Amino acid sequence: MTFEEAAERLIEVGRFFHSRGWAPATSGNYSARLADGRILITVSGAHKGRLSRSDLMLLESDDPRRPSAETALHRALYRDRSDVGAVLHSHGPVSVALGRATGGTAWRIAGHELLKALPGIVTHETAVEVPIVENSQDMAEIEQAVAPRLGGAPAYLIRGHGLYGWGRDIAEAERVVEALEWLAEAELAERSFRA
Repeated sequence: MTFEEAAERLIEVGRFFHSRGWAPATSGNYSARLADGRILITVSGAHKGRLSRSDLMLLESDDPRRPSAETALHRALYRDRSDVGAVLHSHGPVSVALGRATGGTAWRIAGHELLKALPGIVTHETAVEVPIVENSQDMAEIEQAVAPRLGGAPAYLIRGHGLYGWGRDIAEAERVVEALEWLAEAELAERSFRA
């Protein structure tokens, strides 16, 4: 994927996520691995619903702007997983609330038809676990907490902070985040009906 192609797709993702309430104000960050191996990422403080090409930058370039404060989490996924082509971070209110309300270290999702939106899943008769790690201003702490727990769902939650999802390309990463944000809403609705 070229710079131009990736920039256009990340701008579209920002508008879509913002329209769904998953990117309020300047929250979230998005990145993509280009065909030449460089990483394109949103700059710090950019409003994701109003992204333009000037709100994106290449890592390891002489660009004087600051990339996302959570760049280290993106870099870790690209460094450790050659199959990752895009990383998207959303702040959906339901997924954030689910991370806060779940006392454990994982969100277990079972039996939902929409699980088939995740890569490699072909039946609803399965379960996945999305790791939940504690929030920190130190990205190294988050990276260390989540690294040994990756390998299942292509995502993790940072408690009280938001969802990280990834895929082979931007479209797959977007599908992962959209499916998990929807599943969080469905699980909340199910719990309210059971109450």
